[in-house]
Amino acid sequence: MIGEGDARLTHGRSVLRLFGPREAPRLVAALAAGAGAELCAVALTATAAWLIARAGQHPPLSVLALAIVGVRAFALFRGVLRYTERLAGHDAALRVLAGLRVRVYEALRRSTDPAEQGSPAPFRDADAVQRMVSDVEAVQDLLLRCLLPAAISWITGAAAIVVTSLLLPAAGVVLAVGAVLAGTVLPALAALAARADAGRAADARSDLAVHGLDLERGAVDLAAFGATERFVARADITAARLARLERRAGAVEAAIAALGTAVQGATVLAVIWTARRHGADGVLVTVLALTALAAVDAVLPVADAARRLSEIRPAARRVADLLRADGRRVHRTVAAPPRPGECQAIRSGPYRATRAARADRTVPDKTVQTRTAQARTASTVGTAPAVGSRPPRPAVRPLLHPAIELRGVRVSYGSVTALDGIDLRIPAGRKIAVVGASGAGKSTLLGVLSGEVRPEGIVLLGDALQSAYDPRDVRATVRGLTQDAHVFGTSIRANVALARPDASDAETADAARRAGLLDWIDGLPDGWDTPTGDARLSGGQRQRLLLARALLADPPVLVLDEPTEGLDLATADRLVTALLAERRTVVLVTHRLAPLTAADEVIVLDRGRIVQRGPHRDLVERRGPYRDLWEAERLQSTAPAIRRT
Repeated sequence: MIGEGDARLTHGRSVLRLFGPREAPRLVAALAAGAGAELCAVALTATAAWLIARAGQHPPLSVLALAIVGVRAFALFRGVLRYTERLAGHDAALRVLAGLRVRVYEALRRSTDPAEQGSPAPFRDADAVQRMVSDVEAVQDLLLRCLLPAAISWITGAAAIVVTSLLLPAAGVVLAVGAVLAGTVLPALAALAARADAGRAADARSDLAVHGLDLERGAVDLAAFGATERFVARADITAARLARLERRAGAVEAAIAALGTAVQGATVLAVIWTARRHGADGVLVTVLALTALAAVDAVLPVADAARRLSEIRPAARRVADLLRADGRRVHRTVAAPPRPGECQAIRSGPYRATRAARADRTVPDKTVQTRTAQARTASTVGTAPAVGSRPPRPAVRPLLHPAIELRGVRVSYGSVTALDGIDLRIPAGRKIAVVGASGAGKSTLLGVLSGEVRPEGIVLLGDALQSAYDPRDVRATVRGLTQDAHVFGTSIRANVALARPDASDAETADAARRAGLLDWIDGLPDGWDTPTGDARLSGGQRQRLLLARALLADPPVLVLDEPTEGLDLATADRLVTALLAERRTVVLVTHRLAPLTAADEVIVLDRGRIVQRGPHRDLVERRGPYRDLWEAERLQSTAPAIRRT
């Protein structure tokens, strides 16, 4: 318990450090103005009550003159002070936000910069965005909707209790009890009721942000591998969970508001009964009753502030932890922590962990498959797969090992022509390399082959038009690694298995080996179960992870767009040579020419047209664009040796 209390105290101090000393004068001004506005409201109510009750006794006007002036003054100052409190409070909050955004940005930059950080601090893109936007905005709510309202309410309640005690001590005691119930007990109940769901809601928002980012940035990959429905179902499950938690929070808020109204009414009735019992006249009873009504009403916002504090505290704590760490690793784990002894089992090989350990540590993506199947069964009849089963792979029998032919293919984007009159035939099993300057149309050509880009002209897949096939069959036949392929916020295994969720352990490991990634995965603490954020992927590792996914898909026609980007030249050349030795049709886009001796044919594109084609050895002997590219590459590779000499 002592350790838990110390931890809470530490977190509380860290949260308070978010505001900084320079905003203290503005916060004090906002607090004073807010307390003054609430005190004017209570005084206005009490003075108006006395004025109305005393006027009923028909006294001389001079007796009421001071009260009339007081009512006008309190009404005027209440509005002025309320405006001053909002102005000073929001000015302080916005200044805090402006400085905090810079501090959070710098902390995120340091935590993800290998040059400044020794240990990994892997924030996924959605996590970083949430910290920069939602979590920092929560600090503003912490100030304006939690701390200031609670302090103003307690000051107002205490002042009202003092005034009531001076008028009638017994009534002051009753009001104190009501104020304590409204300002302490109800907030405690609200915090306890909201605390359990606040953390879950914050996690659900974070998960939904990650799922949304995966769906937006990985839309092409999900469509290519037939996984869109699974990932949409995963996002739907998270969204439904978040909606359920928010509905529960709304019910708690309504219940606390109802209890507050009940406490307020009971306090007023108790004050009236106490005043009558102690022989107070009608004017004093009226003043005491309406003062109690206004005082408890001023204290009731503490309950809402406590509920909001429970919701905001996880976000404020994440910001505080990030700033306190200042570059150390702060990251909410996205997968279950390893059990004792399991890390060693995973280190020994990608799939040597026991069956029981793998059953306990279910990959998130596989859990989603089960939930998705259940959801589909509940919502559709006759078309949904059985619970726990994986969706069947598209039928590709009509397209086994097809030849591809392009006749007069043209692709334009507005006034820009990406491909212009392409005539190309790729027999089954042929290894084709596509080269050219940036913007020559290489990626567009791969998009046409895979069916992602609809061109003008004729595209034949086998003996039929590409458009005659089911798009799922085309994607299952012609696919691979695109330029904008996405790494999802889940484990390495789930990222690779996206291509074929039903692949065996041996097939998945073999795909990673052929991509040159298996040794690196073996060296990770959690092996295949390591989240991609914790793995701290370099550019080359990211490309090989995506390449392993493409190889696991095992399509008859493999299209690859710069698969060796981010790798050193020797590794890149070995990998390209191995890819061109695959027993399938391969269409490879690359800027590296040295390993293309293994290609059957090299296609040179320039401004959307095929300007040269033929084997590598023939092209380097002829004058033309390819020879120019080849000589530039050789000069670039020999420049370091010349500088050393």
